[in-house]
Amino acid sequence: MPKIKKRLYKSLTRNTQAAQTRGRILASAKALFELEGFECVTIEKIAQAANVSMPTVYSLFQSKRGVLRALIDEALPTDQFNNLVERSKREKSPKRRLCISAKIARQMYDAERAQMDVFRGAALLSPEFKELEKEKEMRRHTRQEVTIEAMAKEKSLAKGLSEPKARDILWALTGRDLYRMLVVEQGWTSDEYEKWLAQLLIKTLLGDRGL
Repeated sequence: MPKIKKRLYKSLTRNTQAAQTRGRILASAKALFELEGFECVTIEKIAQAANVSMPTVYSLFQSKRGVLRALIDEALPTDQFNNLVERSKREKSPKRRLCISAKIARQMYDAERAQMDVFRGAALLSPEFKELEKEKEMRRHTRQEVTIEAMAKEKSLAKGLSEPKARDILWALTGRDLYRMLVVEQGWTSDEYEKWLAQLLIKTLLGDRGL
């Protein structure tokens, strides 16, 4: 029994150290991307800044693209995102479910604004960023399937609106471009954006059934 506890302790210690190393690498990479631009940063520079070996960076992220993917994915903490998704799955009211979809979009893009300088530089200079964005958008489209499936099952979609088109509409309206135009460029508050988006989703996807 003491040996099992000792092995468990060592395992927990290794996991903690690995998490700390991963966090240090991401923090170092983010600082370098902001300072020098995505294209000018190498795995070697990231390793040196994080005080780790290059093989360590490769083992955790596989490539510089993998480091950028991790930064993008961690803009909104996983627990926070998953909690909202679970709320949406449990919600019985289609209106409130769409309000949660608006909240997810708002919180995700609010979180990304803190890393906007990194993303902007990568978007302008690197085709890798565009590929990552495409991957992320495909994941977002897939994740929203459960919301539309629930609405189709309960027959709450607007009359004449097919399930595939409803998924496309939800995906398009909750995209980054609308947030960027309204909040970043036109100065809307995040609360105003979320409220407007929720109302638009309800009107478009529920139609008369949302009244």
